[in-house]
Amino acid sequence: MQAKVSRRRLVQAGAALAASTLSSPPILTYAQGETPIKIGMHDPLTGTYAAEGESEVRGANMALAEINAKGGMLGRKVQLVVEDDAANAGLASQKATKMIDQDKVSMLMGSVSSATALAVNQVAHGRGVVYMVTGGHTDPVTGSQCHWTTFRICTTTYMLAAGLAGTLYKKFGGKWYFITPDYAFGHTLQESYAKLLKDLGGTVLGNSLSPLGTTDFSSYLIKAEQSKPDVLINLTDGQDLVNCMKQAAQFGLMKKFPIGGGLSELEVLRALPKEARQGWWTLEWWWDQPNTPHVKEWVAAYQKIHTDGTWPSARTWFGYAGLHSLGLGVAKAKSLEPVKVARALEGLELPDEIKLQPNKVYFRPGDHQLMSSEFPGEDLPDGTYPNLFKVADIVAGDKIALSVKDTGCHLDYKA
Repeated sequence: MQAKVSRRRLVQAGAALAASTLSSPPILTYAQGETPIKIGMHDPLTGTYAAEGESEVRGANMALAEINAKGGMLGRKVQLVVEDDAANAGLASQKATKMIDQDKVSMLMGSVSSATALAVNQVAHGRGVVYMVTGGHTDPVTGSQCHWTTFRICTTTYMLAAGLAGTLYKKFGGKWYFITPDYAFGHTLQESYAKLLKDLGGTVLGNSLSPLGTTDFSSYLIKAEQSKPDVLINLTDGQDLVNCMKQAAQFGLMKKFPIGGGLSELEVLRALPKEARQGWWTLEWWWDQPNTPHVKEWVAAYQKIHTDGTWPSARTWFGYAGLHSLGLGVAKAKSLEPVKVARALEGLELPDEIKLQPNKVYFRPGDHQLMSSEFPGEDLPDGTYPNLFKVADIVAGDKIALSVKDTGCHLDYKA
């Protein structure tokens, strides 16, 4: 996307394109004089996580077209207002405030960066606006900093670690060195891995903290090599993960020890050269689920809209499920009143055509965390896009999530 083009115009154009290309929606007449319901979405459309942010917006636009084709919300058309937060917490707060005060959005959604999720979490709570976090993973969002206003689609950092830690320990051993992004996501993910490793009987050899946007990982990789680990745990994501894995390949580290990580994404896998596409990771959704209802049709619908040769990723699904979840909550509540919508979302189970995965997928009432699945597996160096990953298992979220008590969440509804 070019910076000179209006972000909002791009989003509106994308929504129109999605609506026109989905199969034969009925012609609908909305109530005369009714103003549209606006949903505000913040995501990084520039910077380290730009590819992931664009995918989330694409998924939300697919849901938007489907919702409006079926009558909108409460018989009113829905509009998506999108702002670029550049994965910056301060900017995300400003954009969220602007969308509430100036654009008059009824609800908020979005985030790739955990830092922006935490920041907008506070804004939404302060204004009493329901906020659907799509892609900020750090535990406190639905843990120690949870609010009644906030729900989350993506899994927690603890769930990411729990979905893969045991496999890495059993396959390779228990002496691990970490490279960790130096912000909320990385900190809580590394803490979760370290706890699980200790419980398994393993040892943390060291932990290098890398600032977001790092381009030179050589010093961290040298320290990792010197520690002689059983596994190098690379917890970076986005362009940082691409840069780190390229340099690890250049140093020949894949021949010395295995590499694993808490999270990878189709956007990252596509950007990696063959020699750097190695290791064990966790994905949060995968396009190739032949025995799961509606997945094949949904992938086809995405490709009918987007003719650029891309395939939908977990981020696409985050945006899609996020907006649909808000719509389901409003329909169940029969209201836009925030407390009623929040109560309606608690315990809500996503239907097959929206969850697009096996296992029960639902918002846990006690902390508003979606219990969705993890897809641990292995990169395929010889694969061709989109066949770049081999899923080893699909793990139900409620089998590996911390209990509500252990998350530290205490929902703060007013009496």
